Amino acid sequence: MKKKIRVPEFRATLKSLNEQRNDKVTELQALVDTAKGETRAMSTEEMEKFTALEADIASIDKTIKAEERARDLTLNVIDDKKKEELRAEELEERAFSNYIRGIVEQRADVNLTTGDNGAIIPSSIANKIIKKVYDICPIYQLATRYNVGGTLSVPYYDESTQAITMAYATEFSDLESKSGKFLSVELKGFLAGALCKVSKSLVNNSQFDIVNFVIGAMADSIAKWIENELLNGTTDKVAGLSGVTQKVTAEAAIAITADELIDLQEAVPDMYQGGAIWIMNKATRTAIRKLKDSNGDYILNKDATARWGYTLFGKDVYVSSNMPTMAIGKTAIYYGDMSGLAVKLSEDVSIEVLREKFATQHAIGVVGWMEIDSKIENAQKIAKLEMAAA
Repeated sequence: MKKKIRVPEFRATLKSLNEQRNDKVTELQALVDTAKGETRAMSTEEMEKFTALEADIASIDKTIKAEERARDLTLNVIDDKKKEELRAEELEERAFSNYIRGIVEQRADVNLTTGDNGAIIPSSIANKIIKKVYDICPIYQLATRYNVGGTLSVPYYDESTQAITMAYATEFSDLESKSGKFLSVELKGFLAGALCKVSKSLVNNSQFDIVNFVIGAMADSIAKWIENELLNGTTDKVAGLSGVTQKVTAEAAIAITADELIDLQEAVPDMYQGGAIWIMNKATRTAIRKLKDSNGDYILNKDATARWGYTLFGKDVYVSSNMPTMAIGKTAIYYGDMSGLAVKLSEDVSIEVLREKFATQHAIGVVGWMEIDSKIENAQKIAKLEMAAA
């Protein structure tokens, strides 16, 4: 039986070899820096160690090339295009890691292209950040996403004031035309940035996975900000769910009843109930957990099969710290199919490494820039519960 080749095995081996190489390079550079700092020539012992390290680096380089050739020959189950993409991604990750650490290699295929404003960071790193944002931000994940640059006009069909109707007719008499209107939502691009600072102590530790740390830290920061904008919006910027028009107003300013929750769920037409979810603050969920129906049973239940552990009237409950609590005039709950929310995020996410700006903090900065906008695309799919104004 033919052994199935697993790509992660090659990646782990190459990663280990690259880490060994970086250790050798750091040690070699330290020898030169020590002699330079003391304004002297390198000693015989230092030169012997330098020569040995140089030979070790050359040997590791040969091993890396051999491992890469073996991988390319062995992975015959992967088509040529996939192999090329895999190799390019590995090289870009390596170049990104080395650039942050200040290591400049002699091989042209693993160095980043530099310009007047710093290095051009590989797109594969930016794509991984956005992929992680997608994984950890359910609102962004469930929304209708448009990954394009510039201004985007999204058409939609509106039957709120007039709809296509069918009626009895008399022969030789004209039918009266009644139909909805085609409108559009315009999504622009508002610039936003996220900054991640990395300790130089971690950067100097060759065993530390600097690439995945940066990806994770950037994604967490971006996801938290995006979720807040999608839920609350900002005046004259990203509108998000603040543009929801279907509304149920609670009788009280700081309390919710089971009947009001039913009214909120019923505000969304049955045809859009399939993918509907509840969105609320944890404090709101805690209050709802104490509500009971006429039989004395709690209406919100723990459910191991639910995406986030709880269901309310058969629909999953998502808790976000970005949602307001039950307070005067605040929107405490959203309910509906989040595909009714349109989000435009430019694919051209740019990443910059600031190696000098935070030197006095013994840190390196990584900045991510993107353009984003969001508005309600289908108003019938989502409704909100707003607390009383007084």
